[in-house]
Amino acid sequence: MPTNFTVVPVEAQGEERDPAERDAQRQEEEEDNRDRGPTGDGIARESSPFISSAEMDRGNMYEGKNMALFEEEMDSNPMVSSLLNKLANYTNLTQGVVEHEADEDTKRKEVKVPRMGTFIGVYLPCLQNILGVILFLRLTWIVGTAGVLESFIIVFMCCACTMLTAISMSAIATNGVVPAGGSYYMISRSLGPEFGGAVGLCFYLGTTFAGAMYILGTIEILLTYISPSAAIFKAEDGGEETEAMLNNMRVYGTCIIILMAVVVFVGVKYVNKLALVFLACVILSIIAIYAGVIKTAFDPPDFPICLLGNRTLSKRSFDVCAKFTESNNETKTTTLWRLFCNSSLHNATCDDYFSLNNVTEIQGIPGIMSGVLIDNLWSAYSEKGSIVEKKDQSSVSGSEDMKIGGRPYVFTDIMTYFTMLVGIYFPSVTGIMAGSNRSGDLKDAQKSIPTGTILAISTTSFIYLSCIVLFGACIEGVILRDKFGEAVNGNLVVGTLAWPSPWVIVIGSFFSTCGAGLQSLTGAPRLLQAIARDGIVPFIQVFGHGKANGEPTWALLLTAGICEIGILIASLDSVAPILSMFFLMCYMFVNLACAVQTLLRTPNWRPRFKYYHWTLSFLGMSLCLALMFICSWYYALIAMLIAGCIYKYIEYRGAEKEWGDGIRGLSLNAARYALLRVEDGPPHTKNWRPQLLVLLNLDCEQLVKHPRLLSFTSQLKAGKGLTIVGSVLQGTYLDKCTETQKAEENVKALMGVEKTKGFCQIVVSPSFRDGISHLIQSAGLGGMKHNTVLMAWPQSWKRTENHFSWKNFVDTVRETTAAQQALLVAKNIDLFPTNQERFTEGNIDVWWIVHDGGMLMLLPFLLRQHKVWRKCKMRIFTVAQMDDNSIQMKKDLQMFLYHLRLNAEVEVVEMFENDISAFTYEKTLMMEQRSQMLKQMQLSKNEREREAQLIHDRNTASHSTPAVKASVAASVPEKVQMTWTKEKFVAEKHKNKDTNVSGFKDIFNMKPEWGNLNQSNVRRMHTAVKLNGVVLNKSQHAQLVLLNMPGPPKNRKGDENYMEFLEVLTEGLDRVLLVRGSGREVITIYS
Repeated sequence: MPTNFTVVPVEAQGEERDPAERDAQRQEEEEDNRDRGPTGDGIARESSPFISSAEMDRGNMYEGKNMALFEEEMDSNPMVSSLLNKLANYTNLTQGVVEHEADEDTKRKEVKVPRMGTFIGVYLPCLQNILGVILFLRLTWIVGTAGVLESFIIVFMCCACTMLTAISMSAIATNGVVPAGGSYYMISRSLGPEFGGAVGLCFYLGTTFAGAMYILGTIEILLTYISPSAAIFKAEDGGEETEAMLNNMRVYGTCIIILMAVVVFVGVKYVNKLALVFLACVILSIIAIYAGVIKTAFDPPDFPICLLGNRTLSKRSFDVCAKFTESNNETKTTTLWRLFCNSSLHNATCDDYFSLNNVTEIQGIPGIMSGVLIDNLWSAYSEKGSIVEKKDQSSVSGSEDMKIGGRPYVFTDIMTYFTMLVGIYFPSVTGIMAGSNRSGDLKDAQKSIPTGTILAISTTSFIYLSCIVLFGACIEGVILRDKFGEAVNGNLVVGTLAWPSPWVIVIGSFFSTCGAGLQSLTGAPRLLQAIARDGIVPFIQVFGHGKANGEPTWALLLTAGICEIGILIASLDSVAPILSMFFLMCYMFVNLACAVQTLLRTPNWRPRFKYYHWTLSFLGMSLCLALMFICSWYYALIAMLIAGCIYKYIEYRGAEKEWGDGIRGLSLNAARYALLRVEDGPPHTKNWRPQLLVLLNLDCEQLVKHPRLLSFTSQLKAGKGLTIVGSVLQGTYLDKCTETQKAEENVKALMGVEKTKGFCQIVVSPSFRDGISHLIQSAGLGGMKHNTVLMAWPQSWKRTENHFSWKNFVDTVRETTAAQQALLVAKNIDLFPTNQERFTEGNIDVWWIVHDGGMLMLLPFLLRQHKVWRKCKMRIFTVAQMDDNSIQMKKDLQMFLYHLRLNAEVEVVEMFENDISAFTYEKTLMMEQRSQMLKQMQLSKNEREREAQLIHDRNTASHSTPAVKASVAASVPEKVQMTWTKEKFVAEKHKNKDTNVSGFKDIFNMKPEWGNLNQSNVRRMHTAVKLNGVVLNKSQHAQLVLLNMPGPPKNRKGDENYMEFLEVLTEGLDRVLLVRGSGREVITIYS
């Protein structure tokens, strides 16, 4: 067969006719068209039979030849080429996504172009939030009290908890685009509004109490180490020092919180600008500590400690560490003597212990080479008010009749034990969410959040663990247990180790705690505002309002008020466990969210961060829960009670929200209660998966004709979601009751063999057509209804004795569209693989012609989860036309796939407008002749003869001059004769197949026949032929081809032509899955 043809317009043969004759013929044609009415699919024919008319192209943008098959649905299913730019840019999404995401906050503004990378955007903020007040004020005391080994265990447990949480958080954060909102957004969108609101408020309270803790740390540094004289309340005697200190904390704390609230209200941008300055202070302080440790190896600092027996003395009250001093050959008593005796005389009555033991002086920082690490390995827990003692120092115990409260000993201010130290230490590892909170400002959040957060946790874990060992190896145990540095003249203990001066640590820690407090007062109100604006907790909606520029004024006032509660508690050691509870609860639910999503295997769960596993998330969740009860069992119960009350409040009174969360996905598998909840509305785009209604054909023995359809079902579903296997028996139920039971047993047995988990439903109906309709309408229960219909292509539709098969098929296509259900049609289903086969290589090719909800993207991803298709690669082809920029289309499609977290090769195929080939005309002619024959076979014999003669007369009268009539009659007279019989049709069909090249030339010279064709059918056939050629060229050897299925014609007269178009479109391909979307978005880039 020749490959190139020149098609000459019909009028070209009549160029010699005069204009009057041509006008008369045109008028006759128009009258003839009006008499006949619409043919084919009912679309009026164009004035010219040739589609390459410039006037027509300009007249209607949808009347191009290449995509004519899809033109009736262009309004609802736009061309991919016109949509890719919007899909690739998630700030301008298609309507289906906007329905689910943008309507949550119609005032959400478009974000500025993000510029921050991993280091500035994630690593440094996490570092700043993790390192802080506990490191400088309490870590040395924890090491001294718990010993190096138990301190190491405490820090390792807390760091392991945050590392596991960071892994889970990285998986959630990289599962789509996380808008600004951070941890609250991730938890609420993963676990639903109830959990989201409860944990969000707990996280808010934790952040607020963290602000109180930082402020208390600031005041402690100020009044203890920088300016003790600034204290307002003074202790009258030793026993009142603690109470006086707490009162000073309350007064100064209230003043500082008011000052900080004003700063945040007036100039929050300055707080953010100063963040790097505060971070620099922290880093310089840590460097100073390491430098001091190195220096102790060859030149330990001089910080002598005064011991009475084995008891540590506070140097705040005396200068000389001795009972007597020699001056001018005269022995005099010292200030220390007068503190223990009733006079300065040598014969004065003294404390019994003072008299029996000597005063000695040892170095507080013997250095890293001194071997003091061995002494500090073990714990030294004590009761409240006990004296800090050196364990290996000899002493003589005396009678303790006299009051020791006023003596210059170093006392412990609280009772210490392992679990209490865990609660105090844990806040020092919080702050891992700082990177995810800035997700809206990152250049590539899906890459930066996991990398930056895990690096920051690794860095800080190394700092904490190394500091524990170094503190234990450099500093004397009694100094480590001296919380406020009383034995070293009121210096900050970690400051005594630092080089070049203790003031580096004091000033650095002061500014870092100030900065951390400001950051908490800046972040917490925004978190509360985000929760309030989501509208899930009605009583806090007032806090969603703020200044004109969006600053959360009311939320800031509430935050300052709650922070004041922490200030009134006044003890850093009492506030720390409270915020530990709230943070641990937040981290626990982050791990739960990741574990639930992983176990559910929702189609939208495709994190770019691959180094996670549900067991790690479960371990992290268990560790968080254990740490909550280790820290304080009653605080843990109170925190859980608060979260439970908020959960129930939101459940009963909160606004209904559908965020595609994992709990809602889990409820699809639950019983009546869950069914009633799910029935409230359709599932979110993120929870959408194909819930299949599989339509099977049974033979006369009630056996399944195409078992591979169930194999394909199990490969597509992998046991997840809903599968209903349905079939129809023709007749009445009373007559077919036995056959129905037999059919159901056969289908269930085959479902067991093919490992298809689902339900079987056999329907008996007077007609096959009505039975299919009943299944589509009524299969399923409540929320457990199918949304996708899977069926096999009717292979025998061309057989004249089976002419109802194609009618049933086309009506099924129409009904699924009307029911807003997706449709999958497997062609050549018997060539599809069984569950035992394995494809070791090959491609799954997606031909994305029009966008109808994203089904074509989702199906290959689901198939590749199954071991049959796992090693196949995914390729996506889309079609560019004359006016499209194919290079830009490819970039946009790659960006869209990146946001979808799908790995696929992308190729844009160019299809340019060209003349319709003679092969297309011949195909269309055969199709229309067959259509005419099918119609005539349904008429009576007399009507058939009259109809055939009328067609013959019109064909010859409309398009033939006498000369043309003569030539056509001489060459192919049987072609003009349209009185068809079945035998003649079969003979003609074989004749067309066996014809030689000269025969084809004769056929193509039948210009009147071509001109008489319905030009809409010609254009559709042109689309089918061209697309088939392009698909064959690229995907002939693909393991599976997925293709947009064009919709049937709106006019039912063209149904048989529709089947021919689909046949031509898929000709020559082994395995084809025609996909027709449901009209809603089924895949999203959001988390």
